Amino acid sequence: MQIGKSIGTALAWIAGLVFVLAGIHNNDPYLVMLRGTGNLVLAVTSIVVVLLLLRGCCWRESRRAGKLLVALWCLPPIALLASHATSELRKQGVLRTEPARARLLGQHFIVGYSSFDEVARLAEAGLIGGIYVTRHNAAGRTGAALKGEIAALQDKRRVAGLPPLIVAADQEGGIVSHLAPPLAKLPALASLTDLAPDQQRAKAEEFGRIHGQELAWLGVNLNFAPVLDLRPGARRNRFDFNTLISQRAISDDPIKVGTIANAYIHGLEASGVAATVKHFPGLGRVRADTHHFNADLDTPVDELEAADWRPFREVLSTTDARLMVGHVAVSALDPGRPASHSKVVIDGLIRKTWHYQGIVVTDDLVMGAIYQHDVCTAVVEALNAGADFLLVAYDGAQFYRLFACASEAADRDVLDRGMLHESEARLKRALAID
Repeated sequence: MQIGKSIGTALAWIAGLVFVLAGIHNNDPYLVMLRGTGNLVLAVTSIVVVLLLLRGCCWRESRRAGKLLVALWCLPPIALLASHATSELRKQGVLRTEPARARLLGQHFIVGYSSFDEVARLAEAGLIGGIYVTRHNAAGRTGAALKGEIAALQDKRRVAGLPPLIVAADQEGGIVSHLAPPLAKLPALASLTDLAPDQQRAKAEEFGRIHGQELAWLGVNLNFAPVLDLRPGARRNRFDFNTLISQRAISDDPIKVGTIANAYIHGLEASGVAATVKHFPGLGRVRADTHHFNADLDTPVDELEAADWRPFREVLSTTDARLMVGHVAVSALDPGRPASHSKVVIDGLIRKTWHYQGIVVTDDLVMGAIYQHDVCTAVVEALNAGADFLLVAYDGAQFYRLFACASEAADRDVLDRGMLHESEARLKRALAID
């Protein structure tokens, strides 16, 4: 009996600490599933446990320990309220941003969303430059309904006198077909590698045309595809839990990757949908998944240029594709700093060495390789490096924190105005704005 009581008390302490931490870190992307109903359950459970402890007698033999346990279980609702208040104050601060600054900084953000009303408010105020449409926006809805929602957002932009929104999606084919349904699900481009080269090109272009036509009908104008990472060897990417690059990469042969990707992009562009090649500098050689962990690419630059980077250079020089830069650090160029906010990589290698003057978009800044560290530094460094779009995809609510980081940097005059001006010019060219 005494042993069972001791175990129960120990579990109550452990569970209480877990609940307190969940309340404190309620705004963390890893706890996104707790928001809404989850928060209510957490708060109600805490109150119920407090009432049970007050009515019970399991801690009366040690009144001080019992009081501390009750106090512990009182903390989760307080932590939740404090976390919510902090988030709401930041949100309201962002929404009150003066129009000139909103447009200056907002044009650089592409955000995922769950609430139409909320994202419409951001779009009308110029606080964002684009939206990211994914499976939860399409779930249980017809294509016509989603199309109408996107059109309504673009109408609000026109009425506000703002440039059209970038409307981005992940429609690669295969396991990453976020808008299928309502759109068609096509096989992965990797399924074409066993065909003869002419057949590869013809079929890849057909896939691109199908994706382009369907996405354009929906109102999507930017596809985060194709993947140009080389397929990892059998012993690579042992900690790849979410990226699953071995299932998404076209091939381990850079020539096949370039051939298939080039044809796919031309098919996509024929319908007015821009492609985004990803995830530079490549995920095929790294062992960690940047959704959760830091990742370093320790390969010499000349070897990367000859293999991993060959498809990127080829495609960027022969198409109008955009470039997504991932959160892998290139040790030979800028050790320890993810490429997504490395000036050495973006401005030095991509802009100056490769002479690429197209649009550069970061991978999702909510991913662990960035968000678990100083995300404000990443935001500022990405803008100063010449990244044109900062992607906030998985947890769109983090937009307010990231925008606040950029705004505070502007207050401190640490944003490179020259780089922002060059980026604005690239964005205007991409949107065909005079």
